[in-house]
Amino acid sequence: MNNVIYLQLSSGRGPEECCRVVALLIPMIMRQAEQLNLEISVVDKEPGDINGTFHSALLMIKGDAVNTLATEWEGTIQWIAQSPYRKFHKRKNWFVSIKSFQPTKNEISEKGIEYKACRASGPGGQNVNKVETAVRATHTASGISVLTSDTRSQLQNKKLATERLQVKLFSWQLEKQMQAIQQQWEQHTNLQRGGAVKVIKEKL
Repeated sequence: MNNVIYLQLSSGRGPEECCRVVALLIPMIMRQAEQLNLEISVVDKEPGDINGTFHSALLMIKGDAVNTLATEWEGTIQWIAQSPYRKFHKRKNWFVSIKSFQPTKNEISEKGIEYKACRASGPGGQNVNKVETAVRATHTASGISVLTSDTRSQLQNKKLATERLQVKLFSWQLEKQMQAIQQQWEQHTNLQRGGAVKVIKEKL
């Protein structure tokens, strides 16, 4: 069975330039994953304030070399470039965080999840709306929810919804941690920034 790992990219609520870096890193990581014969997909993205930028992104990667990819990218990424949004801004160093994780099964107790059956939508003709096989799972404490309608089995969709909710919740928890790190960056210039695992200088 192939290994599965998730990469969480985050601007840590940094300025628009950091959100731009998140967007630029996604295709870079995806190209490298393909070179390593890994399957990669974007599971979730939180848009930034400027079109085409992202506060955060969650990538799912499958394959034998997932740990090689994660080890290379995990940590603080320093991106050197002139701001495209503030022409005379002196700052040229922008930082984002990348974290990897592998959620364990059944980490969330079903007592903390509210399930609701609903009708599936999409292609499939008239039969698709006759039976409520889709399942919406909501984590009651955070309000985070996912809707799953992959199969015609309500039981199977419930299982898939639980697994995806766990991933989304883990991603949300990581994002909160990264926001705290960003606040530290703003208060202490050298904190975390000096330990970049990658320094990328944008070509003009």
